[in-house]
Amino acid sequence: MKRIFSNLLFKVFLAIVLGIVFGHYLPESINRVFATFNAFFGQFLNFAIPLIIMGLIMPAISDLGKGAGKLLLLTAGIAYGSTLFSGFMTYFAASNIFPMLLESHVNEATQITDSGLELLPYFSINIPPALDVMTALVLAFVIGLGLASQEQSSLKLVVKDFQKIIMQLIENVIVPLLPLFILGIFVSMSFSGKVFSILSIFISIIGVIFALHILLLFLQYTIAGILTKKNPLKLLATMMPAYFTALGTQSSAATIPVTLEQALKNGVSEKIAGFVIPLCATIHLSGSIMKITACAMALMVLQGMPFNFTLFAGFIFVLGIAMIAAPGVPGGAIMAAVGILQSMLGFSEEMLGLMIALYIAMDSFGTACNVTGDGAIALVVNEVTKGEARA
Repeated sequence: MKRIFSNLLFKVFLAIVLGIVFGHYLPESINRVFATFNAFFGQFLNFAIPLIIMGLIMPAISDLGKGAGKLLLLTAGIAYGSTLFSGFMTYFAASNIFPMLLESHVNEATQITDSGLELLPYFSINIPPALDVMTALVLAFVIGLGLASQEQSSLKLVVKDFQKIIMQLIENVIVPLLPLFILGIFVSMSFSGKVFSILSIFISIIGVIFALHILLLFLQYTIAGILTKKNPLKLLATMMPAYFTALGTQSSAATIPVTLEQALKNGVSEKIAGFVIPLCATIHLSGSIMKITACAMALMVLQGMPFNFTLFAGFIFVLGIAMIAAPGVPGGAIMAAVGILQSMLGFSEEMLGLMIALYIAMDSFGTACNVTGDGAIALVVNEVTKGEARA
């Protein structure tokens, strides 16, 4: 029972249910307390986003320089290519499906922010960020790439310490408070009378994304099967223990032992599996980028925001790199993406809250997709390197 109550997905589900009940039945004076918390937490989140970007991306990029060689570059290139493929596949599928699927909900969703019924906070505190989001992103790339070429550097130790501080901030402050933030958002939507239309939209979006992630796994293992001349369905079936383990752990890192064992059963050499599987647990995020891209597009369709291929192409390329920094905790990838959603797609605070709720609702399936795809990458790297890497 204690394990259930400590699960982030359960907390988010409980927050949504309580938010609907509170917004509908509690008096406005009490509900404004939640609005006040959201106003403060939203400001704090805006302040923290540039710091999160720098604290996670700088060490992630600098670490890629350690022992850089053909195997590292090959694995990183395939993993990033797989992540980008997932992002663009999702864009083309969602851009054709969502406008028709969500057409009947567009007017209702637009009224959420335009509704005359609005919960106002009792007070608000302005917390300006120390850096602009794009400034933080570019600075993180510059410092990270510079440190990647240095064997020993005192700045690298500082960056590592900064990373620990940011991860503590995420794990001990932001992630624990996210359910309360989501509760406040659903209190506001329930108070405005629009919450049930949003819940029906959630179900439609989740169904499409689940179908896309199954399709992605079949494509990944079809490619791996063609290269290795093995039955892709058997290869995929062998990786199912890793898939279901990831559903429970919600962490690619925690699933590494099972993923490694199943990759070996698929015929990957010990040396390749021992290198590729732990690395891909950090840098291969095809399931995560699929969820974020699809959810972002769905919310933009609902809000009547214009989008095109050029806009999402830039978003996908940057997101694919930014998520490398996602910490090994549930919801880590979406925290790394929040700043990009704001700066590149123009997401509002309420849209970010809905985005986080949608993402966490599917976190287990996205992690399972990431982990299972790691097995396909291990097969490809194993086949491409042949005896050269195994020697």
